[in-house]
Amino acid sequence: MSRQGRARETMTAGRLPEVATVGNLVEKASDIAVMLDQAGEIQGITVNPDSASLGCLDHWVGRRFDSFLTNESAEKFSNRFYAMTADPDLEPRSMELNHKDNATWEFPVRYTMHRVADGGILLFGRDMQPLAEVQQRLLREQLARESDHQKLRAGQTLFRIVFEESETPLVVVDPEKARINEINSAAASLLGSTAETLRGNILPQAFDGRRRGEFMDALRTAATADVDCGIEAVSRRNGRILNLRPRFFRVAGDLVLLCRLDVVDDGASAGPEFSNLLLSLYGATSDAVVLTDARGSIREANDAFLTMADAMQIRDVQDQSMADFLLRGSVDLKLMLDSAAQKGRMSHYGAQVKSAIGTRTPVDISVTRLRQQGGDTGFGLIIRDVSASQVPEAERSNVMVSDEAMQNVMDLVGTRSLKELVSATSEVVEKLCIETAVQLTDNNRVAAAEMLGLSRQSLYVKLRKYGLLKSADGD
Repeated sequence: MSRQGRARETMTAGRLPEVATVGNLVEKASDIAVMLDQAGEIQGITVNPDSASLGCLDHWVGRRFDSFLTNESAEKFSNRFYAMTADPDLEPRSMELNHKDNATWEFPVRYTMHRVADGGILLFGRDMQPLAEVQQRLLREQLARESDHQKLRAGQTLFRIVFEESETPLVVVDPEKARINEINSAAASLLGSTAETLRGNILPQAFDGRRRGEFMDALRTAATADVDCGIEAVSRRNGRILNLRPRFFRVAGDLVLLCRLDVVDDGASAGPEFSNLLLSLYGATSDAVVLTDARGSIREANDAFLTMADAMQIRDVQDQSMADFLLRGSVDLKLMLDSAAQKGRMSHYGAQVKSAIGTRTPVDISVTRLRQQGGDTGFGLIIRDVSASQVPEAERSNVMVSDEAMQNVMDLVGTRSLKELVSATSEVVEKLCIETAVQLTDNNRVAAAEMLGLSRQSLYVKLRKYGLLKSADGD
């Protein structure tokens, strides 16, 4: 008969306390109870009928208890057992022991050790095998979950590598929030920025003149159309005309929008590599670069301009008029933008840039008109520092007064008094200043008067005085 079968017939063997009610209590109060003498030999054992998984253990009677324990548990039991026999007042504490039987069968039991009247030790045990099985099951599930998590991370890593290395410009968008979930470097370079900067931003904000609702409706319509079509938009950062080709996908029950970007304008032949080089040049050049709208309000500026203007970050200067950073303000700005609007570009305009803390920097400015989709116009300014440390003294000394004019003044020395010489010199300088202002403003006398700090009437008087009125009209 098997051990399980014999356990159903009787669960008690050996000697227990003589009072029958106590034996019944011991049997019902624990899954297993073991009576030991002072030498650690088993005098009696009982197994609760509800714990039939423990089997019949009557063959344990008459043998040492620690012979049915694993090595680690035998050492733990011996230490507690001898401490209990040596100190009768020692409080009982629970301990977990792993039993072994027939060399292969192991089961854990949590025991408490109690002294009885005849000097023996009574062990009350609670079968921990069901709990151990639950723990093993949880452990297996945790290992399986960790394995699935590792596979998921491996898949995500593979996706990011393939997505980033793809030469096709791609953007993954949340169709409800219009937010960019993922974007690769190829797409970011077409938009004139980096993937780290654009990730998490609202997609319509990357394009000029597109409202969020209208833009997303157009994308949804194009994504659900029967023919492969897209929508055109102009990148806000670099003015490049792009065609967005959207497609819907479902990921974990949620809809996502995958957009492929195609270049429409002639800049497509340059490719992403050229765009990356231009972006690097824009950020690293020592010359200040400023992009404005048609009215001269700053849209973008590189670090060199922020340093020149003593600004901490781009938002400190963004949407401000470029005139706020020029010493002659709107006079300089109007002259530059009007000339660039008429001729397409203007080179070597001398001015001074004033910073937020009042410092002034002599600069040479070149302006280029930038055309955008829809006929909008913007301007690009390249500003080069030509302060005293960079311009030779001889060159600066000849900016306002020509050699011929200076020779005429020097010829008067010895023929007139110093007072008369100073008066004559001031008239020469005044005439040269008026001529320079008229030339810089392209004969715009209103602008020239503002540049010189004169009224229009005073400027006309001085033009007549120096015989410049007819030559200005002829020009």
